Amino acid sequence: MINILIVDDHLSIIEGTKMLLEQEPDFRITIENSSLRVMDEIKLNQYDVLLFDLYMPHVNGLELTKKALSYNPDLTILIYTGFDIKPHFNLLVEAGVSGFLSKTSSREELVTGIRCALRQQVVLPLSLVRELRRPGIIASGSNSQEKVVLSSLEEEILTELAKGKSTREISTKLAMSQRSLEYNLTSLYQKFGVRTRVDTVQKAKDLGLIPEEELK
Repeated sequence: MINILIVDDHLSIIEGTKMLLEQEPDFRITIENSSLRVMDEIKLNQYDVLLFDLYMPHVNGLELTKKALSYNPDLTILIYTGFDIKPHFNLLVEAGVSGFLSKTSSREELVTGIRCALRQQVVLPLSLVRELRRPGIIASGSNSQEKVVLSSLEEEILTELAKGKSTREISTKLAMSQRSLEYNLTSLYQKFGVRTRVDTVQKAKDLGLIPEEELK
């Protein structure tokens, strides 16, 4: 049997998904609507695949992925969401997710995605394929000359800035010294041509580097 854990704060969604997937004779489905209980569930039971919603109260899909893989690096985790994952794609991949499934997918697409992940094949929406990037992210503004290239670390810093985190909070979260963080902030200011954190966040939003709805 293939043991699957689905985590989403919307009970109706996970119950519906459970009904769809249970049509597969070799799928055994467990559902959980509180991200706070997931780690206990993982420690008590063995799962072949974990499906995490992206936006959840208390612990979002990104942080939950990090916690789960910190406990067991061999877990297979798929992000199961109805939102655009492009703004968070790099962070999610670096966190260790094995792929992405849309809540609008058909039963056949869900089953195929899960079985592909079990074969260690990456599961990606077709819309993402042409947008995959290598070491940094490149964003262009309305002016074709306005381009910003960011490292993965700078992306993470931007995400925390958008949440209104302090320098101390960000340095602790990213396990870096405050001096190193200040250096990276100065680099961001220069890249965006701004002088303040507020202007940096606004510029990043204008360029599409920060989504309207942040992972909190």
